[in-house]
Amino acid sequence: MSHDSRIELTKDGLSLSRLVFGAWRLLDSAARPDADQIARLIGTAVDLGLTSFDHADIYGHYQVEAAFGAGLSRWKGKRDSIELISKCDIILASANRPQNRLKHYDTSAAHIAASVDRSLANLGTDYLDLLLLHRPDPLMDADETAAALAGLVKSGKVRAVGVSNFTPSQFDLLASRLPFALATNQIEMSVLKTNALVDGSLDHAQRLGYAPMIWSPLGGGLLFTGKEGRGAGQGGNRGGGCRDRRRRSRRRRHRLAAASSGAAGAGAGHDEARAAGRHGQGAGDRPRPPAMVCHTGGQRRPAGGVRLDTRLRSIRWARPMPSTAWCWFAPMACGDWIQGPTGSPG
Repeated sequence: MSHDSRIELTKDGLSLSRLVFGAWRLLDSAARPDADQIARLIGTAVDLGLTSFDHADIYGHYQVEAAFGAGLSRWKGKRDSIELISKCDIILASANRPQNRLKHYDTSAAHIAASVDRSLANLGTDYLDLLLLHRPDPLMDADETAAALAGLVKSGKVRAVGVSNFTPSQFDLLASRLPFALATNQIEMSVLKTNALVDGSLDHAQRLGYAPMIWSPLGGGLLFTGKEGRGAGQGGNRGGGCRDRRRRSRRRRHRLAAASSGAAGAGAGHDEARAAGRHGQGAGDRPRPPAMVCHTGGQRRPAGGVRLDTRLRSIRWARPMPSTAWCWFAPMACGDWIQGPTGSPG
């Protein structure tokens, strides 16, 4: 991945690699990687041009950041050559947090400050390049939350602030209380999850001129295996009965076939074509292309070099049902942070 494919997030120079290494499933395999293996994984990612690493305090039931930090301490590279991203505000019921009895959201100043301090300690760094609020909090006090975020930036613990999974109006509310612009909104989008194309999220990004981040651009691994990755419960619950599952399966097959048919003409594998579709290259694309949170592994070339013409980019959104069927697209329950060179929430 070339350096000219980086995504500029803020005017003061913060940029991310176009593809971002997501750490959600870092510890999902039965044989958990040790610190040396994680250090090698970090080095491999950086060699491929993935210099940005996406975390959240809850990943791996609050264990991923510490494991990654142990690996980072053994990595021989320089801290200022990578970007560390973390998220907070989800309170996850977990054996590792016995005091958390019910999943909910907390955007209070005290919780945000404590979460950032824990992430810094676990990652072994004195600053985060980007802090995101993980999910909208229905009880958010915008003034209190904004003051907490502004204080973290002023202290130097956080370089930039953004949000994740926010609607345009939720984004605007928080932004109206901040002395600086929100850097990004990390939203879900893939061949199988296209709501962002019509719910105003991408329109909002283009209107305000910020680059969105896309999580789960490869459908939580489902585009490779037909099965969602572990940890799906962190992102939501599909629900529905057998009939709904059959409908979803038909749509998946149709979209996968459409993506694969367009891949050959672009000289790419079907996974590369699906990823390249979100790069937004070519005339007529939105001015600020997104950064995509994923990791496709060392055996696959980064999709940043694959270009799809307008016709092929249109094919990838093809669907066998009329527009009234858009309401049937259930939210994807997981991201596609694939573990290590062999593959393996937002």
